[in-house]
Amino acid sequence: MAAFDPSSAHAHALDTSDPLAAFRAQFFQPANGAIYLDGNSLGLLSRPAEAAVIRALEDWKTRAIGGWLGAGWFDLAERLAGRLAPLVGAEADEVAVANSTTVNLHQLLATLYRPDGLQNKILAFAGEFPSDLYAIRSHLALRHHDARSVDELLTLLPAGDANDWIDEAAVERAFDDPRLQLAVLPAVVYTTGQLLDARRLATAAQRAGVILGFDLSHSIGIVPHSLTADGVDFAFWCHYKYLNAGPGAVGGLFLHRRHFDRAPGLAGWWGSHKERQFDMVREQTPARGAGALQIGTPPVLGMAALEGALAIIAEAGIAAIREKSLALTSYLMECVETLLPDDAGFRFANPREARRRGGHVALRHPAAGQFCRALRAADVITDFRPPDILRLAPVPLYNTFSECHAAVARLREIWEHSAHLRLAAERELVP
Repeated sequence: MAAFDPSSAHAHALDTSDPLAAFRAQFFQPANGAIYLDGNSLGLLSRPAEAAVIRALEDWKTRAIGGWLGAGWFDLAERLAGRLAPLVGAEADEVAVANSTTVNLHQLLATLYRPDGLQNKILAFAGEFPSDLYAIRSHLALRHHDARSVDELLTLLPAGDANDWIDEAAVERAFDDPRLQLAVLPAVVYTTGQLLDARRLATAAQRAGVILGFDLSHSIGIVPHSLTADGVDFAFWCHYKYLNAGPGAVGGLFLHRRHFDRAPGLAGWWGSHKERQFDMVREQTPARGAGALQIGTPPVLGMAALEGALAIIAEAGIAAIREKSLALTSYLMECVETLLPDDAGFRFANPREARRRGGHVALRHPAAGQFCRALRAADVITDFRPPDILRLAPVPLYNTFSECHAAVARLREIWEHSAHLRLAAERELVP
């Protein structure tokens, strides 16, 4: 194996041979020329997304209510579901574009959590994104009418080792609890970037009679999925991270077709069968498939941004995106190991193996929050997750190897000059 070349010239050479390099020009970069490594929180605006929103505004301006049929707003969610389906490895009718990420989790719990006698517990990861835990706890309290019973019915899976990774063998053992009815896990852990083996866990869940779902918020658009073939029961996600659909973009969900006979737990008129939706009858005829889990009228302007953003994803191809993502994160880790001295105190929180790694590099350091603020002051946009993780997320469609090299070089300068110690403390407010 050739020795790693830490020079900026090598980074430039990698950029020159990058087959996805041309896509960078399709994205608006930060106005101050900052290096943006925060796409796992909010992706950058693309030119196709901007153009799609402008078209939607023009249709609203010129067609008014006629846009529902004349501009195709009425079935826009279904068309987008068809374009998202290949990214998650599903059929179009198993995907819905609707609601928000947390609302979709509430909807899926309302639809699939069916406590039956002693089988009434839910399993989740203690290090799950907090909103997921909030939703699960509130759902248990509502269903069982006793907030005190929540702790009895929610099993929180602890991190399995010193790296705070999920122990998949421990998950399989947890499935053997005869009281367990449903489990919610992250496909990629939002802090450490650990990628779970969905097929392995879905197989174990089916064997134990447990319904298993995944939060794909930190994996969709950066990691290929095969939810239907893997046997995953349900999934939900956001579109504003690696799919670049804009702040607060509409959410998405997956429902395996073996659950199509379930009535939606939270009914709303946009979950109606399209041919019956405007009959305005008192009894709803739900759509067949995941579309039944839509609730209210969709946000057309927001979905327009997703429509434009997905065009770039489709053109690049999720396989090529994943290949470059692994190359960028591998290069970033090599830069950290080569350019930062051991006594700087950084260590990787993310797995090193490609098959276990999501789309970001997570550096653990006691002063991670201070380093994050210092990097932003040095025009490198990263983020911090308490208590000690600095996340760097190079996005294949718009980040370069040269940016990764420069970001680590600036991190070294900050450490050498103790610049992170001179910044006033402030709370991290970026979602």
